[in-house]
Amino acid sequence: MIHSVKFIALLDTNVIYPIISRDLLFWFAYYDLYTPKWSNNIFDEWKEVMIRKGVSKEEANKRINKANFAFPDARVKNYESLIENLKLPDAKDRHVLAAAIKTNANLIVTNNLKDFPASYLDSFGLKAKSLDDFFTDIIDLNQETAVEAFKEMVLYKKNPPLDTLEVLDQFRKINLIDTANYLHALL
Repeated sequence: MIHSVKFIALLDTNVIYPIISRDLLFWFAYYDLYTPKWSNNIFDEWKEVMIRKGVSKEEANKRINKANFAFPDARVKNYESLIENLKLPDAKDRHVLAAAIKTNANLIVTNNLKDFPASYLDSFGLKAKSLDDFFTDIIDLNQETAVEAFKEMVLYKKNPPLDTLEVLDQFRKINLIDTANYLHALL
């Protein structure tokens, strides 16, 4: 179940970017709907993506520092020794699995499900879910709190300012269709 801070989700780089998905992840964590985890490798990849998408190096570092400050226990440490022995379709994803194992995560949240085979993850007591499925599970189990977190997130959308429908449209544009539809139905 995804309904408490005891539920630990390791966030892959591809769900932390773009900003709109990261914002909802962080607001749901702020409202104690789950505990987020990430690693230096994941944030290094996030930084590379931000810079490639036109974010300045200074701004990228600022965003990373803010995330680590907001969630000081989120960064997984001492996972590197596990990486070499893990077997995944894409060796570049082994650091994600290693961090999830080290932190005793319940779930890896990734939009790259094909590179995290369910049978292999099962051997570590882990599952992988897409971001859309993760969000809809959280909303389903915690409707009032999830809607409250979403509404507060919208209030803080100032650069540029966005209203509720605009945020939901942004979710749809990044393939968070079920999330957008579910939240829309609850508003």
